[in-house]
Amino acid sequence: MTDQEKLTELYRLYEKPLYRIALAVLHDHGQAEDAVSEAFCRVIRHIRRLGAPNAPQTKAYMIRTIRSTAFSQYRKNQREAERLSPLEDAHNAIPDRNNSIEQRIEHRSLLETLASLLGILHEDDRQIVVWHGRDGISFTSIADRLGMTEAAVRKRYERARKRMMAHYQKGEEYHETELHK
Repeated sequence: MTDQEKLTELYRLYEKPLYRIALAVLHDHGQAEDAVSEAFCRVIRHIRRLGAPNAPQTKAYMIRTIRSTAFSQYRKNQREAERLSPLEDAHNAIPDRNNSIEQRIEHRSLLETLASLLGILHEDDRQIVVWHGRDGISFTSIADRLGMTEAAVRKRYERARKRMMAHYQKGEEYHETELHK
């Protein structure tokens, strides 16, 4: 059996079970698909060392690989969520009539700041940030919508966030120096 035939058989046997495992860990269809793709990329690197596709050892290897890949993605998601500033999360907060005037003013101020930060981005970058950040659309789906590669969308999202955070931090430094005069 050639490596290509082995890979084809592995995909036929394990694609759906691996997807279900990844979905159980990640709870996102797009990310689960990405995890399966990444797992098969890892498998390709070790294809010659694998036994028969339907062997119990091969099945165990495939499961270990998808679990490792999915948990790595999950940890990455957690790290990214921890890095989010209150500013980036402000659009999710819904003002309540029971909130104090100060809370409502703070919320409005955060939304205005977020709108201002989005305004510094090019249209495609702004759309990527809104679709992924606010709407939770996967990078794969965004790439399809914009006719770009997923890697390009991820990189543009990362660069846009960095640009927004740098701009925001410059504004914070400005306000700090103004307060101390």
